[in-house]
Amino acid sequence: MTSREKEIYKVTLIGTVVNALLIVLKLVAGIIGRSSAMVADAVHSLSDFVTDAIVLIFVRIAGLPSDKGHDYGHGKYETLATLIIGCILAMAGIGLLISGIEQVVRSFNGELLPRPRMVALIVAVLSIASKEWLYRYTVKVGRATESQAVIANAWHHRSDAISSGGTLVGIAGAMFLGEQWRILDPLAAVMVSMFIIKSGYDIIRPSVSELLEASLPDSQEREIRTLVMSIDGIKNVHNLRTRRIGCTIAADMHVKMDGGMSLSEAHALASRAERAIKSQFGENSIVTIHMEPISEPQPRI
Repeated sequence: MTSREKEIYKVTLIGTVVNALLIVLKLVAGIIGRSSAMVADAVHSLSDFVTDAIVLIFVRIAGLPSDKGHDYGHGKYETLATLIIGCILAMAGIGLLISGIEQVVRSFNGELLPRPRMVALIVAVLSIASKEWLYRYTVKVGRATESQAVIANAWHHRSDAISSGGTLVGIAGAMFLGEQWRILDPLAAVMVSMFIIKSGYDIIRPSVSELLEASLPDSQEREIRTLVMSIDGIKNVHNLRTRRIGCTIAADMHVKMDGGMSLSEAHALASRAERAIKSQFGENSIVTIHMEPISEPQPRI
């Protein structure tokens, strides 16, 4: 197992343990504390637990080396994991939205919602603190390891922290502002669910683009052109094609050089360009350079 995989496994296992504890605490606090928002928040934490399991499985597969059936490696499995995380997040948000709307409707129809108890408030505060810490720790590891799945999982932790924040506001309002304000509990769940759905969409969109072989952003393609053109002897870059494969990139291009130089000299320039790209985008970057002469060499007399 590589050091990258070890870091990913470590942060994911820590998240799994914290999420498992929070699921139990929120569910018990929601039932005993008579807070529907807290029960819904427990369901959201359950989705976090599932996504941790997905990361553990798919990152292991994504780290496998190239083989006969996967010439470019298994990086797309990590992208697939990211997409699944986004879908789970969006579905959890939709579930919370439906549940919250149903309770709001019942309240408007004259049903008196139960007053939440202090245990629900305490668990909401504990959830915010633990999930915010998990977000900061996980996103740091995700950026260090350049893992999209881990970064997506970090944002899942952040969305859970915000969800618990909305739950806290709703519970506090329902507890201390009187019977007419008990509707704040389901209203908080509705508002938070919209944020969760948006977070899921923001994760799904780039994952789908990557799976559909979308090019790298223009800024990164410009950076690649600049790196290649900085090599003395390379006169032009064209037919640049790029894509992302998990945590690595692939770039194919044609470069023009002096037609009179030897094959060894041209190969040396192409190798320097390749090293320049890998130094900026990672040693595992896949770079293919096709060399073309600016002009055909003149026959020797």
